[in-house]
Amino acid sequence: MSAGIIVLIVILAIVAVVILFIWSTYNGLVTLRQRVREAWSGIDVQLKRRASLVPNLVETVKGYAAHEKTVFENVTKARSALMSATTPQQAAQADNMLTGALKTLFAVSEAYPDLKANQNFLQLQGELSDLEAKIAYARQFYNTNVRDFNTRVQVFPAVLIARNFGFKEEGYFEAEEAARADVKVSFSN
Repeated sequence: MSAGIIVLIVILAIVAVVILFIWSTYNGLVTLRQRVREAWSGIDVQLKRRASLVPNLVETVKGYAAHEKTVFENVTKARSALMSATTPQQAAQADNMLTGALKTLFAVSEAYPDLKANQNFLQLQGELSDLEAKIAYARQFYNTNVRDFNTRVQVFPAVLIARNFGFKEEGYFEAEEAARADVKVSFSN
């Protein structure tokens, strides 16, 4: 074999390896991005289930605590914001609002012993508690997928392919500072 043929074979082998690397990296990034989207969908489903349960819970509590108008308004506003959220960040913010409003709602329910013993209220509270566990798992699953995707988008040499094909980091589903704080309930005017 002549030196020219050997050089040509080496160049073709290098080009083939580069093409296979780009192809493999691109497909890996697409797969991870789809996992992030699937994980977000799981959160979205659970948040919508919770938002659907909230009106029943509010109506049950309303019968006992009719004078707690602002609590009900806050829950309704937070639920509406959650239902109209279009991005994970908007949904996270609305979810944090709803979580705080629900904490206040349950704190109000503590002042009504008859309500706490109401079977319908207990069933709704149990369903909500179950949904909260599912939402927590879905958030964790989403954030794990976001971490994997973001890591892949940032590491060398995949970062070169990610930049050239428009892959951008995804945002985590995080609680805001206000959602981490204790809920304070006051029955004074």
